[in-house]
Amino acid sequence: MPAVAARPSRLRLFEPITLLWVALIAALLVLVAAPLLKLLVISFEEQDTGVFTIQNYFTAYGRQRYIDALINSLLLGTLSAAISTVIAVPMAWAVSRTDMPGKGFTWAMVLAAFIMPPYLGAIGWILLAGPNSGWINVVWRGLTGATDPLVNIYTFTGMAFVIALHSFPLVFIFVKSALDLVSSEMEDAANILGAGTWTAMRKVTLPLVWPSILGGFILIFLETIALFGTPAIIGIPARINVVTTQLWQFFEDPVRVEVAAAYAIPLLLITMGMIAVQKLMLSRKGFVSQTGKGGERREVKLGPWRWVMLGWCVAVAMLSVVKPLTVLLQASFAKAWGRGFSFDNLTLRNYEFLLFEHDVAPRAVWNTVWFSGASATIAGVLALLVAYIVVRKLMRFADALGFLAMAPFVIPGIVMAIGFYAAYAGPPLSLYGSGLLIILAFAARFLPIAYANSQAAIRAVHPEMEEAARILGSGRLHAIRKVTAPLLKTSLLGGWLVVFIVASRELSAAIFLVGPRTRTMSVLLYDLSEQGNFEVVAAFGGILLFITMVIVGIGMKLVGRDFMLRRE
Repeated sequence: MPAVAARPSRLRLFEPITLLWVALIAALLVLVAAPLLKLLVISFEEQDTGVFTIQNYFTAYGRQRYIDALINSLLLGTLSAAISTVIAVPMAWAVSRTDMPGKGFTWAMVLAAFIMPPYLGAIGWILLAGPNSGWINVVWRGLTGATDPLVNIYTFTGMAFVIALHSFPLVFIFVKSALDLVSSEMEDAANILGAGTWTAMRKVTLPLVWPSILGGFILIFLETIALFGTPAIIGIPARINVVTTQLWQFFEDPVRVEVAAAYAIPLLLITMGMIAVQKLMLSRKGFVSQTGKGGERREVKLGPWRWVMLGWCVAVAMLSVVKPLTVLLQASFAKAWGRGFSFDNLTLRNYEFLLFEHDVAPRAVWNTVWFSGASATIAGVLALLVAYIVVRKLMRFADALGFLAMAPFVIPGIVMAIGFYAAYAGPPLSLYGSGLLIILAFAARFLPIAYANSQAAIRAVHPEMEEAARILGSGRLHAIRKVTAPLLKTSLLGGWLVVFIVASRELSAAIFLVGPRTRTMSVLLYDLSEQGNFEVVAAFGGILLFITMVIVGIGMKLVGRDFMLRRE
């Protein structure tokens, strides 16, 4: 009798849902846990013998130059996040709470700044504010006869400013989403007690969305310290060394992956520490906002000040999007970008060279589309399955899957890339330089985006609809395919497109993993920028932006115009 009673329990081990759970655990271990574990292990190993040692950490932090790079990264992250916050919070408040005109234009500019790769914006600002031939300084010298440049982008402040111009949309999204949920009742009460518009905003409204402001600040800080493109394009010529460019130097011949691993571990610790600090700061004070359909939200009447706020938004748009794109467009169609706007300087030669004559460019375009699409698909399918099991609570320990799916959120992309290099580049798999390694790294890197999107979408579909189908005789998989999947289609497509777009412009992870035949557009853009041929660089950047805009256009048509900025 005991043997007979135990048989159903054993059979449950082979049920489809159990096998799926095991498969998902295996996939998440391969994508997330194994690279991080290998990164930690190799940081304590000698390169040739594999013997345990802590010498790698002494080597990684044994020179003042390496320590200075870490300090520079922390300062750069703080300054970039601060500038982003100063830029974005007034914009978010104006769009969400006031009668400022031009809100559609502001939204469009935020979206444009969001989808424009930061390293491409950095190249645009080199053309604008290079100390010798940047357009701003050329005009300044022509008007004043001065010899010194008006602005110099090759400075620490200039680098932080350029990073902030393409990071502020994150703060904008966080803060505006929070402001949209705050009713006007508390502001009205402050006005009744004698507070003016600006006092009520400063004393009442913004404190209610402080968690969102802090969250955006910390996210930009963490993204900045893990950013490679802008610090490399601007920082290396300016002789400003940061963690990511120092890690890149460890990968120069001879490759010292064990030292790079030891040098990268503090980035992970800093990220975990910042998340802990955020939770500690928010736990000390309660934040309650009046939300829901019952809370009335009325626009704040700014009077003449609405034009001042519009001017602020227009100024940000000019600096983050219009000016960089204008000079990039001019350079891409120019024989020599320094000769300015003239008909005899126009040419299609740069595009012709890249599309039909360059040895690597056409392949890089294909690699970018293929790698981004494959990684978005893998991340989307994996995230959907994990989210479904977690939200529907189909089995015990389902939350462990959700934890693993969100774990890459606190892992800097460059640390993830080095972990994949350490785990899979060498024997027995020897995947270095292969498309598979890049696809897997991208899928792991952006899995949290897909998971958050899938989780929100599944929560919006009530399980009673599936249960009704099952009562009528449908199996679970059939119910999912016929009932749940059609309802999730739009949301999942939006998530897939977001992952595709961010993967197509990813540089920090790709730079460590590509080979001669697997270069992506972002890596080739960086390579071309090192050669100093800005006309070709601008043209290739134009091709990347064209591809991105096509995908964004498809997303707007199928999902909605704000699919990249709307997250449930």
